[in-house]
Amino acid sequence: MKVKVIPVLEDNYMYLVIEEHTREAVAVDVAVPKRARPLPGALCTRAWRPNTGSHLDHLHLPNSHPFQLLEIVGREGVSLTTVLTTHHHWDHARGNTELARLLPGLVVLGADERICALTRRLVHGEELRFGAIHVRCLLTPGHTSGHMSYFLWEDECLDPPAVFSGDALSVAGCGSRLETTAQQMYHSLVETLGTLPPETVFCGHEHTLGNLEFAQKVEPCNNHVKAKLSWAKKRDEDDVPTVPSTLGEELLYNPFLRVALPSGSHRTPSPCREEPVHKFTGKVAPAEVLEVLCRERASFERAAEPLQPQAQALLALQWGLLSMPRPK
Repeated sequence: MKVKVIPVLEDNYMYLVIEEHTREAVAVDVAVPKRARPLPGALCTRAWRPNTGSHLDHLHLPNSHPFQLLEIVGREGVSLTTVLTTHHHWDHARGNTELARLLPGLVVLGADERICALTRRLVHGEELRFGAIHVRCLLTPGHTSGHMSYFLWEDECLDPPAVFSGDALSVAGCGSRLETTAQQMYHSLVETLGTLPPETVFCGHEHTLGNLEFAQKVEPCNNHVKAKLSWAKKRDEDDVPTVPSTLGEELLYNPFLRVALPSGSHRTPSPCREEPVHKFTGKVAPAEVLEVLCRERASFERAAEPLQPQAQALLALQWGLLSMPRPK
């Protein structure tokens, strides 16, 4: 299994997962099928090998080049058959319609009827198969009510499994809780995602630096947070993505996974894991801890870098997601 990490828009990631024997490919969260975000130095995509964690096959193009998902598909010599969409927000699903037009017969899957060009709605626990790649669909409400994460693995393969978590779980953080209760979000993060094997996490955004700065505010004495923040700053200076992460690492420094141990967890309980987060929030019940964390994180983000609605609209217009009003 090979994963192409494709930066798009301002800070999103979409992914191309390749079954290397059948050459079938699956795209995850197609925001913009025709344009990827050129990184400084013209590094546009990275291929990731799960068994080594190494990045391979760097593609170098001029910064002005409108890099296309379909061009990556062509370069890899694969057949793109399916799109897995984590949730309906435009920066994860807006490209589905155009991609379906360009590729007749393309299957677009997700758990929310609001997803653009959806061909079939998935349910929690459903399993899919793409050659040797298995996909388990995990409903992870919190950011949205219909958010689905995708857990992928191959039988008889040395490569570790991977989860594509969209905005449910990110490096050192998680997406804002918009449509569900804190209890539902806790279940998604800690009991659904938090009990997966401790391997790879591919998330939907490059929010790592801000997430770790908030994590340091929550746990100022956590050495894992300090080390990861130092690492992330260096990656940011070098304009290099911080994805993927691993679930094993996230349990060490992601405060949203450190609110409590899941019931029946095989991991050893540790007061050092929970007490600093409880102290910061002033709460003990996991869902209440999580609710305070979400509220405090939102305040932290607003104070750090407020983004006006006009700026958001300008960004959408820049990427062709809004149309200029026609003169009357």
